[in-house]
Amino acid sequence: MSTDTTAKKGGFRLFEKGPGFKSGLKDLMKYTNGATLSSAIISTIFGCTGPCLVTIAASEAAGFTHAETVSWIFGIYVFGGLLGMILALYYKLPISGAYSIPGATLMGTALAGYSFNEAAGAFVLAGVIVLLIGCTGLIGKVMRWLPLPIVMGMIGGCMLKFGTQIVTGVTDMWIVCGLAVIAFLVLPRLIKGFPGVLGALVVGVIAAIATQAFNGDAGELAYVAPQFVVPHFNPNLVLSCSIPLAALVIGAENAQAMGVLKTQGYNVPANGMTVASGIGGIISGLVGAHNANIAGPMTAICSSDAAGPKEGRYAASFWNGLTFAAFGVVGSFAIAFVSFIPTSLVNVLAGLAMMNVLIQSFQEGFGSGKYKTGAFFALCVGASGVTILNIGSAFWALVVGVVVSAICDSKDFKADDEAAKAVKA
Repeated sequence: MSTDTTAKKGGFRLFEKGPGFKSGLKDLMKYTNGATLSSAIISTIFGCTGPCLVTIAASEAAGFTHAETVSWIFGIYVFGGLLGMILALYYKLPISGAYSIPGATLMGTALAGYSFNEAAGAFVLAGVIVLLIGCTGLIGKVMRWLPLPIVMGMIGGCMLKFGTQIVTGVTDMWIVCGLAVIAFLVLPRLIKGFPGVLGALVVGVIAAIATQAFNGDAGELAYVAPQFVVPHFNPNLVLSCSIPLAALVIGAENAQAMGVLKTQGYNVPANGMTVASGIGGIISGLVGAHNANIAGPMTAICSSDAAGPKEGRYAASFWNGLTFAAFGVVGSFAIAFVSFIPTSLVNVLAGLAMMNVLIQSFQEGFGSGKYKTGAFFALCVGASGVTILNIGSAFWALVVGVVVSAICDSKDFKADDEAAKAVKA
């Protein structure tokens, strides 16, 4: 694939040129087959079960209304899905769009006590930050001073409660939640490829109904339209929400997706992916949703060998994006259904959905042995949930992690500098 660009600024390539939409549409049906469709379905089931529950839980933790939660779900799925469809068609690459799952978990705590309009302002600003970094080519410098292990340490700390609530949920409702956990562990072993979270959801709901813990009336299911939100910018949320969210989009989601694509032998349009994620964040913020961006896990599923021949895997990302967008349109029904489920079960399901993200955060935070002191302090500050100057723990985790690493892990910064100079040479 050519790496010429459609726009340049001072020699900097803003958008890498791809085969184009005409070519992508022309070959789409040729590459739509059992392999691409099954990968798309698996990716959609993964993205519309556990991650959706996590986002709903975050919205409830922030104190948002049912209508505001519907708008949040609409934004991340519709605009995330459209983002993946557009990039997949233009570049003919398995680039999937969705949203940052860890970002949703961070927002639940950070946004508590703030209005939905202020949340929208923080989300829009996060998109602006990502867009500016993509347009100016600052991505290398940002990652130089904000190493991935520290970002992942912060994620692990802030999300650790999702792991512990599996335990507390089982102790609160040991039959319902216990059966859900067992289903999560056993069903994927009995039925190859069966999503564990989906199994836990189905078994947990059946157990809740059987024990009369599942409350709700089908008549309560009603369509609720998304809403346009006028952003209100609160300086406190810039530090506690916008900057950490932008760091996650660039340092976790985009970085993971790019790494997966490179591993599969694709020529990665890094600038285009970053700029698109910034635009997605701004647009989704206008309906009160956090960043719609390139999705690491979904890109990994759609770009795997199971998705068929390498040149046709973009079809999996396209259909994944289409089904994501469709889910977002009818998301109000999913939210109404989840509201019937006992809170303890929802917490357990959210924790199970975050298990792989938590494991990955610890692996990438400490697996390389680099920046380990800073990553450890970032984890501890994130897990503390501390709020200083009305700024949440996610921001302070990044600040403390970088400062500690600058003191204790300076050799890692030097090593990365030398490696970067060697690459340029």
